[in-house]
Amino acid sequence: MSGTTTAAVRPRRRTPGAGADRWVVLVVLCVSLLLVALDATVLHVAVPAVTEDLRPGAVELLWIVDVYPLVCASLLILFGTLGDRVGRRRVLLLGYGIFGVASAVAAFARSAETLIAARALLGVGGAMIMPATLSILRQVFPDRRERALAIGVWSAVAAVGAAVGPLLGGFLLEHFRWGSVFLVNIPLMLVSLPVGRILLPESRGEGDGPWDVAGALMAAAGLFGAVLGVKRLGGGEGAASPFTVLPLLTGAALLLLFARRQRRLPHPLVDLRTFRRPAFSTSVGCIVLAMLALVGLELIAAQYLQLVLGLSPLETGLRLLPLTVAAMAAGLVGARMLRRFGPRRMVCAGFCLTAAAVLSLTAMGGADAPSMLLAGFVLLGFGLETTLFGAYESMLNEAPAGRAGGAAAIGETSYQLGAGIGIALLGSVMNAAYAPGLRAVPGVPRSASDAAGHSLGEAYEVAGRLGGAGGAALRRAARDSFVHGLHVTLLVSAGLLLLGAVMALRLPRTMQCGEEPGGGGVDLPAPREPGPASGKPRVSA
Repeated sequence: MSGTTTAAVRPRRRTPGAGADRWVVLVVLCVSLLLVALDATVLHVAVPAVTEDLRPGAVELLWIVDVYPLVCASLLILFGTLGDRVGRRRVLLLGYGIFGVASAVAAFARSAETLIAARALLGVGGAMIMPATLSILRQVFPDRRERALAIGVWSAVAAVGAAVGPLLGGFLLEHFRWGSVFLVNIPLMLVSLPVGRILLPESRGEGDGPWDVAGALMAAAGLFGAVLGVKRLGGGEGAASPFTVLPLLTGAALLLLFARRQRRLPHPLVDLRTFRRPAFSTSVGCIVLAMLALVGLELIAAQYLQLVLGLSPLETGLRLLPLTVAAMAAGLVGARMLRRFGPRRMVCAGFCLTAAAVLSLTAMGGADAPSMLLAGFVLLGFGLETTLFGAYESMLNEAPAGRAGGAAAIGETSYQLGAGIGIALLGSVMNAAYAPGLRAVPGVPRSASDAAGHSLGEAYEVAGRLGGAGGAALRRAARDSFVHGLHVTLLVSAGLLLLGAVMALRLPRTMQCGEEPGGGGVDLPAPREPGPASGKPRVSA
């Protein structure tokens, strides 16, 4: 029987979101999100300590870093739609448990293989937690104005987690073994499990028809191949390499078969008709474009701060901190801006503001300009969060309430794919603009110039080995070429952002507020009635 029928025979909670307890639910969901966001970045600063202790090979080290986002992105749709069928709180609590166990295994790992397996398991837990938090939020805040405020808080917490991760990791590594970056998750999960069990309401979608197991696995495998291929491109693997082409082609083929299967099923896992709604498809496209334009750019900016300006990793993190603070501010005032300006003007203005910030950063050169960088990063953070806030809110509002988990999973998958494609695309633009400037440096052998053309860090190593006037000339040429490549990359990024501003013109002009009819109830955990209305979903292969 469907989840709607089940809800009819169980005691109902008062109207979803009524009363102050919905804000307590928001706090619990934000704590969940904070843990996942922290874990996505906290390992970055621990890589040298992990390398020294476990001695992983180059391929193993790559998997230690990449397996978490790879597995998480692949399973978002599977667990998002599963939560719509079996209960979002149930999936969320199971994700808590898996995340805690995986953190313990990772903290005490004695081999690279164990750490890779633990990171993969963390990705499974993260894929359960991420869409569940957003879909539960969608249910307990039926009034769009309050939901917009809740999404703003939710997105601000995500920005905090991403920024605090490296800082927390650096602090822990100064005082404890590298495993401590995972141990911090365990007490928080031990608290979150009982608190979530008591405070979070259960909710599910309509539950019509069986859950499509074969389709869920097809989507997971297809996304795994697509994200792996994109990550290979972003990591410098050649576009013609079989390690890039094979995953991309396999992933694309599986996703195409998945889409065809969903069109044929009477009760699809993902209702592709939702993409016919201009606001939904446009919002997903805006998320992809925003991440595509900026994630690769952020990595290049971090290299600029360290390798061109000579800042330490801590100083680099502090220079980038205003970007996060501005993003937090935009998330907190996002609901008010959305009500006043509407989705179309808000997202379009966010793209334009971000493009202006990116263009202002073309003033970056070989000399440090702290005030200019501060202003540029503040505008960048505020504009990016304004764009993502408006796009996420519009996407969730357009999705049927009963399919909130699937919609949240689509949004998070779009975010991950946009980030991966952005790293590959902007990295390729950067390399194409950087390498030619090192082909004819006076006093430098051709072989040394070719090696220096791979990256600025490698150019510095080659210059150090050469020494003398040739080494100094190569170092200057590499810095100048990197700055030139950065400017070209900034211009490409600004062009993508302006394209996003044009795309955002398809969003609704005004924010239609008010409570919605049901479409997936929120109910109290109560003893189930015996008989056919047990609410257990069927599965099909």
